[in-house]
Amino acid sequence: MILILLGTQNNSFYRLLEEIQKNIDNGKIKEEVIAQKGYTKFESKNMKLFDELPPDEINKLIEKADLVITHGGVGSIINSITRGKKVIAVPRLKKYNEHVNDHQVEIIDAFNEKGYIIGIHGVKEIPEALDKVKNFKPKKYEQNTGKIIKIIEDFIEKN
Repeated sequence: MILILLGTQNNSFYRLLEEIQKNIDNGKIKEEVIAQKGYTKFESKNMKLFDELPPDEINKLIEKADLVITHGGVGSIINSITRGKKVIAVPRLKKYNEHVNDHQVEIIDAFNEKGYIIGIHGVKEIPEALDKVKNFKPKKYEQNTGKIIKIIEDFIEKN
C-alpha cells in the first residue's frame, strides 16, 4: 500500500495528487493508494481519500504502508522514517501558493543527503522516484533533535 501524507496546512497540494493519479492511470502505480489530503480538494475513484485522520490512525497507516509519499513537512517525514519506511518527499512550493516560502526544499534536501529518503524537487520526478524506490534501502534514522534544530536555525539565519 502507498500512503500519501499532505499534512494539515490550509494550502492545497493538488499537483502531487494529480501526478499520483496520472501514475495510477498509466499503470505505473498498481498498489492500493490511501491519501490524507488535508485541505486539497481532489477526487479520485482509485484512491481512498481523507481530509484529516487522528494521529493514531495515521500511525497505523504508516505501519501498514510499503511506501510513504509526502510533502516536505518534518513531522510527516520523521514519523515515517522512524518506522523504517521508504519515503519519497516532494516540496510544497511558494510559486504555486502551496506554502509561504520554499523551506521544504531545504528540509527534503537535508534528509535526502543523509540517505533517509528519496527527495525530489518536482512532481514530474515521481515516475523516476517510483523506479528508484524499488531498490532503495533507507539509512536507519537516529533521532538527533539538535541537528534538525540546526537545519531550521540555518534556514532562519539565511532568510
